Amino acid sequence: MTALRGFTTVTFFADDLDAAREWYTRVFELEPYFVRDGAYLEWRVGDYEHEFGILNAAYAPHPHSPAAAGAILYWAVDDVEAAYRRLLSLGATDHDKPTERGPGFVTASVQDPFGNILGVMLNQHYRDVLAR
Repeated sequence: MTALRGFTTVTFFADDLDAAREWYTRVFELEPYFVRDGAYLEWRVGDYEHEFGILNAAYAPHPHSPAAAGAILYWAVDDVEAAYRRLLSLGATDHDKPTERGPGFVTASVQDPFGNILGVMLNQHYRDVLAR
């Protein structure tokens, strides 16, 4: 079985990444630990170092869809491809095919039958926290 292990990353979208960085840095009282200039920002926040990301809306899987204005909550899984295929077999539709985002980080997302976006992610940071 491809179990959903826990939340890993919440991704919000912003048209103005610089303004989003300034605002969320003030909110979290912390600079992002990961920055892809012009594309993505990520903070590790709270007791369990949950990941909160801001993606430039231009890079959203479907930049002109209503989902681009919302959030995608990613669930940690051990096998992104298998979890993605299982969700599709249960009636979800493709939102963003499995994609490697960097070493140890693979994401995919589907739209559930009700219009919500569900993400799955292989996330090395999540595994590292569990190992502690």
